[in-house]
Amino acid sequence: MSTKNVMIVGVGGQGSLLASKLLGRLLLDAGYDVKVSEVHGMSQRGGSVVTYVRYGEHVYSPVIDKGEADVIVSFELLEAARWLPFLKKDGTVVTNIQQIDPMPVITGAKQYPEELVEKMKATGAKVDALDCLALAEEAGSSKAVNIVLMGRLSHYFDIPEEAWQKAMEAIVPAKFLEMNKKAFELGKNA
Repeated sequence: MSTKNVMIVGVGGQGSLLASKLLGRLLLDAGYDVKVSEVHGMSQRGGSVVTYVRYGEHVYSPVIDKGEADVIVSFELLEAARWLPFLKKDGTVVTNIQQIDPMPVITGAKQYPEELVEKMKATGAKVDALDCLALAEEAGSSKAVNIVLMGRLSHYFDIPEEAWQKAMEAIVPAKFLEMNKKAFELGKNA
């Protein structure tokens, strides 16, 4: 099997680290060689962050270069657009439609770009966009956006739901497990 590449992008504090750990655990349990990068970016300050998850028969580096990502999972719409050059020609973007204003928008120096989903689709990218924040709140916590996204991402993997549940049980703290299982289901079935 050739190496597959998943980028998880967002804004610091959104839970991308837990999402990458969950995906890494799932893929390890499925028998793949997996490399997960550390979170890169200003994760403590609300800045742009990215994590790479690469898996296959033999993976030698955790780094994904431009044009190599099979899937980009994005916690925030502008981040999906920002990292789009890393997507393969036939790749998929799984994105939350939430918009978090970056500093230039907050200060009034720039405006948040409009119609980002349509602009990404116009490049030829397959875009799966949904309101993960609303689904996370329905599950019981706005902090469950990461697990809603993992539920949505599960559509793009030939791995049984039981394996996703097992990985969640290994990664998610017990007191949050039921809420996260609900978030996963809502994302999967949205």
